[in-house]
Amino acid sequence: MTIQPIVEGQAEVVTLPLMLRRLIVEAGAYTVDIGYPVRRPRALLSREDGVHEAVRLARLEPACDAILIVFDADDDCPKDLAPRVQAWAQAATPLPCYVVMPNREFEAWFLAAIESLRGTRGIRHDATSHPDPEGKRGAAEELRKRMTANRTYSKTADSAALIQALDLAEAHRRCRSFRRMVRAFGLLVNDLGVPLSQWPPAGW
Repeated sequence: MTIQPIVEGQAEVVTLPLMLRRLIVEAGAYTVDIGYPVRRPRALLSREDGVHEAVRLARLEPACDAILIVFDADDDCPKDLAPRVQAWAQAATPLPCYVVMPNREFEAWFLAAIESLRGTRGIRHDATSHPDPEGKRGAAEELRKRMTANRTYSKTADSAALIQALDLAEAHRRCRSFRRMVRAFGLLVNDLGVPLSQWPPAGW
């Protein structure tokens, strides 16, 4: 049983499967696999025809039992756009399909639990989490401010190592859009016929 991701950026092609596989371990859902992400520009993922095309491409993958669409909210309101995108996607496929939009950027999840990232990819050992990681644009710049003076943040070079080190429980506690990600994962796994006795894990 395979969850097929659809993403907007090159970095997410690597980082989203890594994060989903960490959630698989937390859930004990070892019969679930993650497909190689389909990548489409954000401008297309916010349009009905673009979503239909992305779903079509996802279903062409060798194994596609469920679809997860993930792209940054940027300046859009996730509460408004995400349900529309999900409706477009669900109209294009009978497969289970959920949409998650990091608010406002994927890096907000790092800012929410940055203490767990200290010493990883240049994150300073005194770095502290942002009080409102999803409050405004510029999460990548906020991440740079928490790196040593000789380092800068590269999404493609750094995000995979950061997602591997991220404290998922802390990100879940402090970041609403990450909670949506965890919930969407649980719903997809359940739709695939893998019941989870407790989700999210106790303590999250």
